[in-house]
Amino acid sequence: MVNPESYLQGLKILVVEDAFVVAMDLASQLEGCGCTVIGPEGRLRPAMNAAWHEPLDGAVLDVNLGGEYCFPVAGALTARKVRYIFVSGYDSISVWPPEYSGIPRITKPYRFPALAETLVQHIARHRYN
Repeated sequence: MVNPESYLQGLKILVVEDAFVVAMDLASQLEGCGCTVIGPEGRLRPAMNAAWHEPLDGAVLDVNLGGEYCFPVAGALTARKVRYIFVSGYDSISVWPPEYSGIPRITKPYRFPALAETLVQHIARHRYN
């Protein structure tokens, strides 16, 4: 595993997560790696606003936001060419629209080192290319 701090330092990461404790823990750990956290946003409308208007390097998206799926947020990020990953307790392929099948997914519950590694592989390393 790589040292996430060396790659994540300075990234602006949108956190979309409706579970308050999970969101605060993730935000704290990302900040500990040197990221600037945008949010966390726990509802679809504020998450959409952030996805369209905030300067972002990447995002971590919880799939289910209080009964609404985050896929419109993913669509906004895709339109802006902002990379993101999904976190979810869902393992059924039927939940995922086909256009998001290639986006990395972290299964809940997750350990932060695994999430950080995915961020490094999918988001951070692309800023250097």
